[in-house]
Amino acid sequence: MSSKVALVTGASSGIGEVTALKLQELGYTVYGAARRVERMSRLAEAGVHVLPMDVTDTASMQAGVDGIIAESGRIDVLVNNAGYGSYGAIEDVPLDEARAQFEVNIFGAARLIQLVLPHMRAQRSGTIVNISSMGGKIHTPLGGWYHGTKFALEGLSDCLRMELKPFGVDVVIVEPGAIRTEWGGIAADNLRKTSGDTAYAVQAEAMAESLGSESTARRSSPPSVIADTVAKAVTARRPRTRYAVGFGARPLIFLRRALPDRAYDALVARAMGTPTGARR
Repeated sequence: MSSKVALVTGASSGIGEVTALKLQELGYTVYGAARRVERMSRLAEAGVHVLPMDVTDTASMQAGVDGIIAESGRIDVLVNNAGYGSYGAIEDVPLDEARAQFEVNIFGAARLIQLVLPHMRAQRSGTIVNISSMGGKIHTPLGGWYHGTKFALEGLSDCLRMELKPFGVDVVIVEPGAIRTEWGGIAADNLRKTSGDTAYAVQAEAMAESLGSESTARRSSPPSVIADTVAKAVTARRPRTRYAVGFGARPLIFLRRALPDRAYDALVARAMGTPTGARR
């Protein structure tokens, strides 16, 4: 395993940090990438190579990949984990923010894939792990732009899997449920700023409470369940194409498949406390 090289984005906290440490534990040479280099001291102390990388900046990504190849000679695993959740009513979210959400969650991941693929194809091996979400299979109110990016990542990954099969490169989608990270609190705060004083205020407060509450955090799974899943996928001879893991992921994805649209809408509205027709 000492010759295997992995690149993990969004490695400054949460899923990315724990995944980088897990792959390091398995014997991979791991490069953890993020904008906030100062928050990756724990990774550096563990022997993970820390890279400054902004997935909205092509030059930053190119420099990172070039540096890995110059230093290690190969890339065997790419974990596209960098991302964030921009919540707010579709009417309220400025299009510049919507574009920023797609730049980070979709175009950043896609560009990094483009940069590592020539090396993986030359090796005739490699695994690309795209961290999606159960939000790539289900929908909730006030999450349109976020869900849009995750639905897009699912479709992109499916097409990519077929394209890369002749070259021996695997594509894996991980669909986390509720995970205990800072993500929920940040999403809740942004939601209140965006739609907390608009026509969608009642829905916004209910959704923000659901995203950032202590009870939600208690029910959520630890980031290690995602790290363990990534480790399972990249070490498998024939990994599954999808792994739905973490609190709520499998049951909610199943219900979305099983229920008619409006029945599912009603179920989610009741669960989130955002009944149809809510008014300020």
